[in-house]
Amino acid sequence: MIDSHCHLEQKDFEKDLPQVIGKCRKAGLKAVVTSCAKTSDFDRTMEIVRQFPGFVFATAGIHPEFIKELKESEADDFLDRLKENRKHIVGIGEVGLDYHWVKESDWQEKQKDLFVKMIGFAKEIRKPLVIHSWDACEDAVRVLEQEDARHVLMHMFGDKDLVGRVAENGWYLSINTLILRSKNTRKIARDIPLGQMLLETDCPWLSPDVLLGRAKRARNDPTSIRVAAEKIAEMRKVSFDEVWKQGGEGAKRFYCLPLEV
Repeated sequence: MIDSHCHLEQKDFEKDLPQVIGKCRKAGLKAVVTSCAKTSDFDRTMEIVRQFPGFVFATAGIHPEFIKELKESEADDFLDRLKENRKHIVGIGEVGLDYHWVKESDWQEKQKDLFVKMIGFAKEIRKPLVIHSWDACEDAVRVLEQEDARHVLMHMFGDKDLVGRVAENGWYLSINTLILRSKNTRKIARDIPLGQMLLETDCPWLSPDVLLGRAKRARNDPTSIRVAAEKIAEMRKVSFDEVWKQGGEGAKRFYCLPLEV
């Protein structure tokens, strides 16, 4: 199994990342894909990839939440860095739209401009896209379709009514521990074809203990994909092994990872 989306560059993992990776290996994970969503985190992300070769892989992009603090020259410089390091990344993301944190229409339009730029860049360097679409699912899907994006992972997708469209486009969709608390996420996990479903954690956020009310604060880690897989298997009335295997094979296929899963 593979955690298809997490954030190992966060300070939550600063003190004990080797121990966390050891825990992942012991839990049966074959790989972890960490997402650099901010330009300032890229050096740390590359350091982590070098530290755990063949196990930690990276995607990188500019998260739409940071649109207000982003200068156009900074975006261009970052894309140049990504192009130089394209052999060390397996995808572009997370990128997309965020209307939850950014509510002003003019800034939302600037997000769309950046999103289109990121889609074009991913095509140029032949990498798949990992999409953030909080409270902006319909617009994100529309932009992706308009730009003829083919290799797409809808990370933490939140619109159950658009799942059929995602599936018809041949895109992937990733499910995390939010399935423990969210009826909407459970409906999405029910409706997406199993062959197009990946597992993710988005850790250090979304700890099962927090979602289930057992703790007010707790760090999540990549091993919680097992919790999500168990819930998916229970809901869909299939074996855990099938969910576990399909998720791993899907992540390997989507990111073109050089692994046996």
